[in-house]
Amino acid sequence: MFCATSNAAESAPAAEKSTYVIVHGSTGGGWDWKKVDHLLTEQGHVVYRPTLTGLGERVHLSNPSIGLDTHVDDIVNLILFEDLHNVVLVGHSYAGMVITGVTDRIPDRIRHVVFLDATVPEDGESFMDVERKVGDKTPRPVVNGIYTPYWVNTNALPPCDVSQSYKTLTDPVSYKNPAAKSIPATCVLYLKTADQLNSLKENDANHYLQWRRAQNRGWTIRVLSSDHNAQKTHPLELAELLSQVPNDANHAPLKSLTPLP
Repeated sequence: MFCATSNAAESAPAAEKSTYVIVHGSTGGGWDWKKVDHLLTEQGHVVYRPTLTGLGERVHLSNPSIGLDTHVDDIVNLILFEDLHNVVLVGHSYAGMVITGVTDRIPDRIRHVVFLDATVPEDGESFMDVERKVGDKTPRPVVNGIYTPYWVNTNALPPCDVSQSYKTLTDPVSYKNPAAKSIPATCVLYLKTADQLNSLKENDANHYLQWRRAQNRGWTIRVLSSDHNAQKTHPLELAELLSQVPNDANHAPLKSLTPLP
């Protein structure tokens, strides 16, 4: 199933109210999703936007021993201690790794999974494994186990992106649970136009891998016209899309496609 979403928010019938757990991307924090939270809350939804350990307002906990499992535990424990059920679990960018691990652990609590321009890993892959598959050779500035990418300004005042434990990017994810693989999911690609789907294989290895894996798994694929940080640049359109995705239904998984060389 494919759905396209443009910059102009499309009119849609009123959706039932949902509980969203939104997981931010690398170096970010829950603070970055305040606007989207407000927009969804105004529609009557319930929204949680936790910050992962060592990031955002939890930066004082930063240390190189923080791994992917720590971030998975952050979200699993939020869902368990808040006693949440029928959760729409949303992950942006790096958080595709996190939400994959969460679904593997507590699939019974998840109603729908949403990958927002996010890493779509296979079992046993790390974030860096996926990056290498798409040919990303960007230098990783790592000092004493802490990763500081080019967009992080270490002199910026909060709220701001901060450095992150590199172990979160090199730890493998677990995606073995058959119940996790049966959860309905939506993969949202942030592209300039839906027409770009036709040239992903030749021009955009990262989005092509997301698209191909989503197709293989029978997920719904949507396109949002945006840059990589729609929560900042297109919050209205993103909130409208998120209000619609819980009704997306999986189709039958496809046969495995030829892997990347």
